[in-house]
Amino acid sequence: MRDLNIDPALLLETPERSQLRHLLRDFFAETSSPEDIRKHVESARGHDEVQWRRLAAEIGVQCLVVPEEYGGAGYSFTELAVVLGEAGRALCCAPLLPTLALAVQALLLSGDDDARARYLPGIAEGETTATVAGFGDETEVVAEPARAGWILRGGADFVLDGHGADLVLVHARSPEGPRLLLWEAGTGGCTRTPRQVLDPTRRQARLEFTGAAATPVGEAGDRALDVMRRVLDIGRVALAVEQEGGCGHALDATVSYALQRKQFGRAIGSFQAVKHRLADLLVEVEAARSAAAYATACVTSASSDLPVAASTAKAVCSQAFRRAAAEYVQLHGGIGFTWEHPAHLYLRRARSSEVMLGTADDHLGRLADLLELQ
Repeated sequence: MRDLNIDPALLLETPERSQLRHLLRDFFAETSSPEDIRKHVESARGHDEVQWRRLAAEIGVQCLVVPEEYGGAGYSFTELAVVLGEAGRALCCAPLLPTLALAVQALLLSGDDDARARYLPGIAEGETTATVAGFGDETEVVAEPARAGWILRGGADFVLDGHGADLVLVHARSPEGPRLLLWEAGTGGCTRTPRQVLDPTRRQARLEFTGAAATPVGEAGDRALDVMRRVLDIGRVALAVEQEGGCGHALDATVSYALQRKQFGRAIGSFQAVKHRLADLLVEVEAARSAAAYATACVTSASSDLPVAASTAKAVCSQAFRRAAAEYVQLHGGIGFTWEHPAHLYLRRARSSEVMLGTADDHLGRLADLLELQ
């Protein structure tokens, strides 16, 4: 039976969340302008490390969802969603998605108190970045017991922030069944090869483990699979929230331009054809906001409806962001097609996010199975 009993308060913008949103919007306006983004994507790390430390020191972003006993603030995923939405709106390059929405959630769900106590404080302080690799039912990585613990062999491809993350939570096959293990950068035994991807603001890499020492996290077998599947759904919700933020920027920027750009002595926004396109886009963006908000509430309340909500949000937000980015380019006319204009960066993010963690078609098929429509 699906659980649809969601606290309505989780769907509302409280004064505290509104204050956090405005604070973040001002911060990203200062640190993630289109010029900043271009500079960051060319750097060795792929994001501004000063900005990452400021997010921790000035706003406390990295500690939001970390429990207080591990040095965090103990807030819910709903507050993290505010951060992700504003980061998506600004196209922030920082590894918030892999660190906070994937790796931290995996550690929290693992039930491994030792791993939490060892790794969460560094993340909460902004000193450590993390990611996940090989999550899903199939993995190329094999974990082998060794005299001093476990070692990893095999590869994981298209790992978010895989080229530079300090910690990598890896899904591996082991004699005990599927297992989560954590590899620390700097311990050796892993070759990290950056991938050429469409979206330069979100780097990915292939990790090749050749006898890398790793620490087991949580239980093996079905319990590990359950953790990974839930983490993937949380990641889909987080990505949908990012996409909704990107939709919001694209819509606002396009409306602003349509009110300023004049042809035949009139603002192009006064033309009926442009009004219709923007009105249709607004409907899609509002649908994306609703889907993302409900899915966020499902994560926060640990609802059994999360798989349905996550797939719905991912499908709806992917389609909305694709449409919003396309209109962002087209309704800006000639300038929208240039390298100098930021529209192409949002188009690249929209296309890459669309296929990440499953396409819209994948999730529509999954919804059919979950709702027993086939």
